[in-house]
Amino acid sequence: KKYTKMILISSILKVPVSDCGLANLNTRIVGGQDAPAGFWPWQVSLQTSSHFCGGSLINNQWVLTAAHCFKSASGVNVVLGLQTLQGSNPNSVSRTVTSLIVHPDYNSVTADNDIALLQLSSPVTFNNYITPVCLPSTGSSFYSGVNTWVTGWGNIGTGVSLPAPQNLQEVQVPIVGNRQCKCSYGASSITDNMVCAGLLEGGKDSCQGDSGGPLVIKQNNRWIQAGVVSFGKDCALPNYPGVYTRVSQYQTWINTQITTNQPGFITFTSTGTDSDLSVSLHSHVGRGRAHTKLFPQGWDHGIVSSTKFHTRQKAAWNVPFSWQPPNSDSSI
Repeated sequence: KKYTKMILISSILKVPVSDCGLANLNTRIVGGQDAPAGFWPWQVSLQTSSHFCGGSLINNQWVLTAAHCFKSASGVNVVLGLQTLQGSNPNSVSRTVTSLIVHPDYNSVTADNDIALLQLSSPVTFNNYITPVCLPSTGSSFYSGVNTWVTGWGNIGTGVSLPAPQNLQEVQVPIVGNRQCKCSYGASSITDNMVCAGLLEGGKDSCQGDSGGPLVIKQNNRWIQAGVVSFGKDCALPNYPGVYTRVSQYQTWINTQITTNQPGFITFTSTGTDSDLSVSLHSHVGRGRAHTKLFPQGWDHGIVSSTKFHTRQKAAWNVPFSWQPPNSDSSI
């Protein structure tokens, strides 16, 4: 996700699409476990004394992450090319943060617009272990059932830390349409700025510590980041998919903040018919779980291949927010 190679004058204002979303070492098709080195080269770890959130490299000097991970960027290190949180990491490099830009409409109560940008202290050089991810253009469509991958160093279950040496985890989860997702969280809780992913039977999810990290989809040979890990109800519970910030809603905002060497945007187009359009179910929220509170995922979200709503952030970097699903008995 850092780049020092020479580029053509015609490409100087943005990352050429030919340079984003390539994971040369990744041959993964299905699975969910330890991620081999170099499979997700845009993944970064945000650290103070320890890892607290994830993020993704989007050009050679900017990282995309979740707004709820931050009160300030003071003392934060961004570690790229990292494989394990413990032990030797020969491909890793570290940068400090010179600028933190939180979306001006971020709402810490509802988790709407849970997105932020970090400017690195100096550019990084791209290689097989450090490469920017592509971003989805405005109007990209993510139909229910489309398979995605989410990665991070978060918990592997609710309250269960990733065991040593704390290898980067990966899990494959399908998109859950917003109408279906509203049936779980409440009609007012899932906005157009969010996208959901997970198994309705539960068992696979991101979890605490994964907040700010990427949810990616492969189109042809390019990986495109559809979402940013934001929040969920505990981790991997049935009927409660993870909730992610919908990156395609923010192309204009991102390009307004990053005016030089802009990220590579690609339109992701789902094929067929979106089954979510036929969903008309009553909300699960309010039927035995209406008083469960929601917290941002940055604090405590980790990859779970196994009842509270939590943001998926880890440790005590940010204070988790309390949230009640509004209109919990509403239907869609």
